[in-house]
Amino acid sequence: MAKSNKIGNREISWLQFNARVLQEATDPDTPLIEKIRFLGIYSNNLDEFFRVRVATLNRMRGMDKNLYHDSYINPKKTLKEINEIDKKMQKEFQSIFQQLIIELAANNIFILNDHELTPEQGLYVEKYFQENVRPRLFPIMLNNLKSYSLRDRSLYMAVVLKVRNKPDLEKYALIEIPIGLLPRFLILPQVGDKKFFMLIDDIIRYCLDDIFSVFGFNIFKAYAVKFTRDSELDIDNDVSKSFLEIMSESIKQRDAGSTVRFTYDRRMPEKLLNQLLSKFGSTKSDTIIPSGRYHNFRDFMGFPNFGDSELEYSPIPPLSHPTLSYKESILDRISRNDLMVHYPYQSFQYLTDLLREASIDPNVRSIKMTLYRVASKSSVVNALINAARNGKEVIVFLELQARFDEEANIYWSEKMQEEGVKVIQSIPGFKVHAKLLLIRRKENGDKNVYYSALSTGNFNETTARIYADSTLFTARKEITSEVNSVFHLFDSKYTLPRFKHLVVAPFSMRNHFTKLINQEMRNAKKGMDAWIILKMNSLVDEKSVKKLYEASKAGVKIKLIIRGICVLIPGVKGMSENIEAISIVDRFLEHSRIFVFANGNNPLYYISSADWMVRNFDHRIETACPIYDQQIQKELMQILNIQLSDNSKARLLGEHNTNEYIDRKAGEEKIQSQLKTYLYLKEKMTSVW
Repeated sequence: MAKSNKIGNREISWLQFNARVLQEATDPDTPLIEKIRFLGIYSNNLDEFFRVRVATLNRMRGMDKNLYHDSYINPKKTLKEINEIDKKMQKEFQSIFQQLIIELAANNIFILNDHELTPEQGLYVEKYFQENVRPRLFPIMLNNLKSYSLRDRSLYMAVVLKVRNKPDLEKYALIEIPIGLLPRFLILPQVGDKKFFMLIDDIIRYCLDDIFSVFGFNIFKAYAVKFTRDSELDIDNDVSKSFLEIMSESIKQRDAGSTVRFTYDRRMPEKLLNQLLSKFGSTKSDTIIPSGRYHNFRDFMGFPNFGDSELEYSPIPPLSHPTLSYKESILDRISRNDLMVHYPYQSFQYLTDLLREASIDPNVRSIKMTLYRVASKSSVVNALINAARNGKEVIVFLELQARFDEEANIYWSEKMQEEGVKVIQSIPGFKVHAKLLLIRRKENGDKNVYYSALSTGNFNETTARIYADSTLFTARKEITSEVNSVFHLFDSKYTLPRFKHLVVAPFSMRNHFTKLINQEMRNAKKGMDAWIILKMNSLVDEKSVKKLYEASKAGVKIKLIIRGICVLIPGVKGMSENIEAISIVDRFLEHSRIFVFANGNNPLYYISSADWMVRNFDHRIETACPIYDQQIQKELMQILNIQLSDNSKARLLGEHNTNEYIDRKAGEEKIQSQLKTYLYLKEKMTSVW
């Protein structure tokens, strides 16, 4: 491929992103307990990567290359590179885990295995096992095991069973560890200043004789194994079934997907390992990873604290918005001018309060909303149900194909329909990813007045505590009328509305941003200031990357803040020397999409639900909303400038994806952008009130 069109590999770029997550487990600025939780985040991310992306690459082998979204990907070569990186990162992961165990011990917190218990601790563990663990264990002899009976992402123990003085007698069993039904961690009684905990894995190891001695076995060895399965849903086209039925059946098939990754305790005897591989039809070309004693580190996201607040992040309670009061009507406040709320720095409660107010306001006639990922105990959905009970027309587009949230969304879909909410479940060929709320109210006699909320992230109070997103609340007619047109699109699939303000995919988003880049190129050639700032999760779309390279060569200054995948390679002479790119990984997940174009010293601002990816531009209903309020524009630019000046949690993205932290010069102020953003918004709150 010509240097001028050089495109990075999206899968390798994702692995580099996850390496940044792992860096947080070694960063001196990360508190100890949070370091351990970052091991869990890293592991959880990796599980999903194999379930989706590696599974997709496996399917792509043998396909016509013209069917790929990303034409530059070689599936076989990429899978080989992924496996090499994964094995290397597993070694680093285990090394970091061992170091964190040492750091825990330095803080008088000790992990105990099945060989390290005192007699008193042993009695405590045995009692816990008999009362809580044993009733939930159902061993399967390996000879009787069917490969499809193993559940995706569940943790198992492969057990070697022997009889003393009978060396030729050896059997194997498999036990599923009941994580989810029981906590992964058991905190043991404290001894003086020393605190102890034990993993359920080792509790089972300690008590294996209670399970198998009745069958005459008296020597036991147990080794952790984990299977990760292909989780892409195969959606059938049976027209006699509702989309809800099709999705429900597809989800059930997920646990029977082919194995894409098998990790095992590297101390496992070769004979047992070979039997397991044979049982599941695995070959040397599959992803088979030798690992340590413990697997399923995603459970470490819930690693307990032991009473020392200094070992966790300092609390950052959500701020009040400087111009919102809980005693004032939010609808009245929005009617005066636009406002923007930034989560998790400011409270998500304003969104649920708005819905609650709308549900009981006698002048509100209808509420329309898109939902993609819904909290397990959703105040948002409960407010919508309450609105329906109060006689409002409530219409919800609930995306049933939100990956790994399908079951929860099916539940809420059925619940809302039972309560009188009209639920639209699918648009053939498209996912609905736009985050939109529209409230219709009768005012000034019988006139329809619309209020809208447009967000960069899900209307989800749980993720709003850890995802950094922004929501615009507006009553501007030019915006709300076009939000209404998007909802009409869901009802009338054959009429394409025209949009002058909202940028809507898959109809115009790609072309719109291409035109804005072209405008910056023209301005640069005229000697005018020409620059672009793009903040998003992923930059993958090949056409957009090539257009940004073209803009760089034309003299446009481009700054990128990309949390995850970035196939654009910045800083390459003759191709992208005018492009700088950073990634910020910190306590909150950077999730907002903000796009700013210089536009001849009259900057254009957009917030969006869409990353720059083929799927977002061409296969999803997405929106990008222009920001017209000058105060909000200043606020967004201030937040972007804070992020661009981060010298604590920002990593450089470059030609070799080195993930190097931004260098902080001696005596230079330390800027941790998430903390500084919080303080900036806090200062705004106190200055107004």
